[in-house]
Amino acid sequence: MRSIAIIGSGQAGLLAAHALLKWGYQVTLYSDRTPEQWLNESRPTGTAQRFDIALQFEYELGLNSWENDAPWGEGAHITMCPVPGNRMLTLAGRLRRPFLGIDLRLQSHAWMHELTKRGGRIVIESVDVARLDQIAAENDLTIVATGRADLCKLFERDAARSIYDKPQRHLAMVCIKGIPYGFDGIPFTPVKQNIIGPAGEIFFGPYYHKDAGPSWAAVLEAKPGGPMDRFEGMKQGDQVLETAKKVVQEFAPWDYEWIKNAELSDPLGWLVGKFAPTVRNPVGKLPSGRLVTCVGDTAMALDPIGGQGANNGNKMVRNLVECVLSQEDRPFDAQWMTETFERFYARHGRDTYAFNHSLLEPPTPAAFDFLLAQYGSDGRFDNSSGPQLLANAFVENANDPGLLTPLLTDRRRMHQFIEKVTGRSWMRAVAGGAMGVAREEFRQLRGQQPRHPVVAEYKIAA
Repeated sequence: MRSIAIIGSGQAGLLAAHALLKWGYQVTLYSDRTPEQWLNESRPTGTAQRFDIALQFEYELGLNSWENDAPWGEGAHITMCPVPGNRMLTLAGRLRRPFLGIDLRLQSHAWMHELTKRGGRIVIESVDVARLDQIAAENDLTIVATGRADLCKLFERDAARSIYDKPQRHLAMVCIKGIPYGFDGIPFTPVKQNIIGPAGEIFFGPYYHKDAGPSWAAVLEAKPGGPMDRFEGMKQGDQVLETAKKVVQEFAPWDYEWIKNAELSDPLGWLVGKFAPTVRNPVGKLPSGRLVTCVGDTAMALDPIGGQGANNGNKMVRNLVECVLSQEDRPFDAQWMTETFERFYARHGRDTYAFNHSLLEPPTPAAFDFLLAQYGSDGRFDNSSGPQLLANAFVENANDPGLLTPLLTDRRRMHQFIEKVTGRSWMRAVAGGAMGVAREEFRQLRGQQPRHPVVAEYKIAA
């Protein structure tokens, strides 16, 4: 039986451990904290929203403990503001199958206990480079799945694929409760996104919290040096939450009534930070010359703007496991590590990184044509209009970024897609949306509120 060591007890590390154990490998997971420390003494590491493709892998491994209790997200509602205060257009799209956001502290606690029950070995130890070298000597394959900087440095930044060399957003996340579960006029449970041109983005997503249960996670992505960039250096969750409320009141006042009474879900339920989105070389060389590989955020660190981090990690783990199985008794050498990652990158990674990159930049002409053509979507389940089908396609791209991402930089192909989906000329589809947007822009110029599509009879109980 071949032995495999995994460093890290987050999403990707634990998923890899369960998958490899299922296929008969001797698995040892190294964690810098116990399950109880994960649950009671840790901060969340992100919202970890997973869409259908990623969730299916978890379900195949029997890791679906919360599917009957956690709140299902059904799509996305986006408000685009080229400048603060100008709600230029909206998009309300439904997913084919819903998504989940699970508190990773609860998840790691449960998955660690389950791994032990299934026969996996867990060692509670903080692993540095010297210790990693020892672990690599004792195992056929060692996989690094931890965000620790000293271990990440083993894997060189891929300069050709890493578009950015510095953070594109300064980030804040806070887990919140005590607010309505949903939004008036939006007939499904969405990730609600406000894109505020020069300032950044504000997200609210359904979340299953370790203590509060069904609740919300708020993520604020401030452009460095911009008017929303107010969170750096904060040391208390209450301070993060109150600042988030002020940001919403100033830049998305239409959502302030919804969030103004929000409370922290737990004292540790918040994060502030920043990092540069990065793709790394999958081969790490230790001082002894031994080799290790990486998975999850260690291999690809993605800005949370596209909700892709955990999804990308799940897809990467599935690919890694498939390649481990196909290697049989042959060595896990540098060529195998490189080919394994390249297989993943061609299948998922390239489009995922490109999708996230597109959201960090202003819309391309192709993307803007698409946004105009979908204008009129309201998210009703029975809405089968062209604009609604386009909005649904945009949201479904978060599940599988290969569906739409290549078209976002190719105007000709985007026009063909619009015609295929709507059954009408792309010029008429875009012009129809543009007329609706212009009408509401004119209302705002007159000091009136825009009348973007909503389902007026859909109300959420306070």
